[in-house]
Amino acid sequence: MSELKGTPQSGADILVQCLINHGVDTIFAYPGGASMPLHQSLTRVTDKLRTILPRHEQGGGFAAEGYARTTGRVGVCMSTSGPGATNFVTSLADAKMDSCPILAITGQVSTPVIGTDAFQETPIVEVCRAVTKHHYLIQRTEDITQVMKEAFHIMTSGRPGPVIIDVPKDVQVRKIVADYDPPMDLAGYQPHRRATREELEKVLELLKQSKKPIIYAGGGIIASGAAEHLRAFAEKASIPVAMTLLGLGGFPADHFLCLDMLGMHGSVYSNYAINEADLLLALGVRFDDRVTGKVSEFAKHGKIVHIDIDPSELNKNKKADVPIHGDVSLALQDLARMADARLAGGAQLTAGHQEWIRQVEKWRADEPLRYDERENVIIPQQAISRLYHLLKERNRLDDTIVTTGVGQHQMWAAQFFKFQKPRRFVTSGGLGSMGFGLPSAMGAQIAHPLKTVIDIDGDGSFLMNIQELATCFTEKIPVKVLLLNNQHLGMVVQWEDRFFAGNRGHTYLGAGFNEAPYPDFITIARGFRVGAKSISDPKDLDAALIEMIESKGPYVLDVQVPYQEHVLPMIPSGMTVKDIIKV
Repeated sequence: MSELKGTPQSGADILVQCLINHGVDTIFAYPGGASMPLHQSLTRVTDKLRTILPRHEQGGGFAAEGYARTTGRVGVCMSTSGPGATNFVTSLADAKMDSCPILAITGQVSTPVIGTDAFQETPIVEVCRAVTKHHYLIQRTEDITQVMKEAFHIMTSGRPGPVIIDVPKDVQVRKIVADYDPPMDLAGYQPHRRATREELEKVLELLKQSKKPIIYAGGGIIASGAAEHLRAFAEKASIPVAMTLLGLGGFPADHFLCLDMLGMHGSVYSNYAINEADLLLALGVRFDDRVTGKVSEFAKHGKIVHIDIDPSELNKNKKADVPIHGDVSLALQDLARMADARLAGGAQLTAGHQEWIRQVEKWRADEPLRYDERENVIIPQQAISRLYHLLKERNRLDDTIVTTGVGQHQMWAAQFFKFQKPRRFVTSGGLGSMGFGLPSAMGAQIAHPLKTVIDIDGDGSFLMNIQELATCFTEKIPVKVLLLNNQHLGMVVQWEDRFFAGNRGHTYLGAGFNEAPYPDFITIARGFRVGAKSISDPKDLDAALIEMIESKGPYVLDVQVPYQEHVLPMIPSGMTVKDIIKV
């Protein structure tokens, strides 16, 4: 199949050709009755477009996210109508919350029977309207090329986000002569904006008056490709940088100005610094509740500058003294140039804040992230820390991507695995979707076949999409899974312990406290023909981690860990830095 002028093509062939024309090289697609013509088209372009068959549509959606988050390109997934399409809802909501550009293509019943409750019919555009950046129901084959052109523009410009395209079966089958370069007029969509010089001068004026500045950097730094510019600006002005969960890797973790993650489970020193700062530069963030806690008390001691590409985020949760609608990467480049000009003229960028830097360093020295090792059990933090150090000792960090599920293991990965570069950490932030780790690792591995991709997961989260081990084996995707198996829904258990007197509300996942760990993940993994090993003795940890890292194919390392461990520090929901729990 190829793009031939003047030759009639089916709608399915046209849509698949559009994917190729927009640079798509991989699609995660599960077939069904309403998408069969599209799959038939995919079989004719295997030299240009690889089709991965996930074992669940949600797995395909999360895999598309892993692909997109590690490349910055659009991740593409496809399903049939009805239940196939509804299985994408969580993936699309996840991508919407975390500003990830994925395209979900869904088959739909033929146009004459739409609205009749036909077999496997759901109004998926209506279902997904609130969890996508934009959505299309294509009713004419002639509209396919324009819809695809618009969709790719919308997904990748401004604040990235997901788009769903619903394609009825008769639209896929009908043949026309396609126009592959249709005009595009999105008059109401103007996502590109560069902050003005006047706006940025206000930022520098506030910085000039500041004695305790801090940068609060989010996922927008990574999405906009601003990591290098953030580092350059932070170094020029000597400003400490705290990051959100999705901002990790946007500033090097080993940099002396790095304060690691802030928020509910962020470092004590980053939260102290935010609380005491007289100027907060919020870059590519949305002031979500996991960062702010009680929002009226968050960063109340200073001025706030908020720069974001999405104007709807400005003054939404926290009022800014200087709200700036603009691309954060361009803003940082411009700020750095303007700062150079001021420095060349003999001016100072700040009012002088050496005492502030010393105070921040003291907090960091006095309140490091820590855990206590034990002789007879492996602590989950220990497993993650050893993984990091073993990769570092082998000079493998630059070639490693880490994904996670959602729960305690996710927060420990954020705390104890130190990310030096962007797009090395893939996790579900805003939606907190359990089951994200394995399929997103799959997508990341396909996008980066020469890198080591490790899913740090918990047993509850891993079980939600464990079927994707079959995809890893059959497609030869060598993902590694570091499974921290505590037989519980660990994060919920932690809240039960802290706020519900330890009363267990259905958070135990095992088969009985006196029985062997359940389920038997080793037998399950081997049933999928995936390499696997289980350990519980700290003396076996390093050797097992090395075996996992060096394995040639997919591998599951089941690490038995105690369920009593808590993720600390912790600021309880809706509370303030004053309420931080350290022990």
